[in-house]
Amino acid sequence: MMAADAARPLRVVIAKVGLDGHDRGARIVARALRDAGMEVIYTGLHRRPEEVVHAALQEDADAIGVSILSGAHMTLFPRLIALMKEQGLWGEVALIGGGVMPDEDVEQLLQMGVAGIVGQDATPQEVVDAVRQAVRPRR
Repeated sequence: MMAADAARPLRVVIAKVGLDGHDRGARIVARALRDAGMEVIYTGLHRRPEEVVHAALQEDADAIGVSILSGAHMTLFPRLIALMKEQGLWGEVALIGGGVMPDEDVEQLLQMGVAGIVGQDATPQEVVDAVRQAVRPRR
């Protein structure tokens, strides 16, 4: 990204991937990020990983935030990473997860390169801080 890009608001795609139909948390996160001055693109429920990565590419996103409560995180995150690599987004766009995930899976996701995991009990400010921290090295 160019230096001029550092002055623009962070752009974050918030996504609910797979069959998980609970989006209250994702909507709260989207509002908190927006209230913190970020541009938020919410993809809605039941998105495929391909749709999420395409949205991030089209929207020139700085981060993708994926909310997962279904337990499918160890299947969906590797797919998202592979697609981000295919599209040249990996390393440029931060991938952040949120929701319910066992600690051992969180550690494995972080080792895979996921920029951060925000637990279900995180405050809106903690989510904002996590996004800023994940994006900072990439800007």
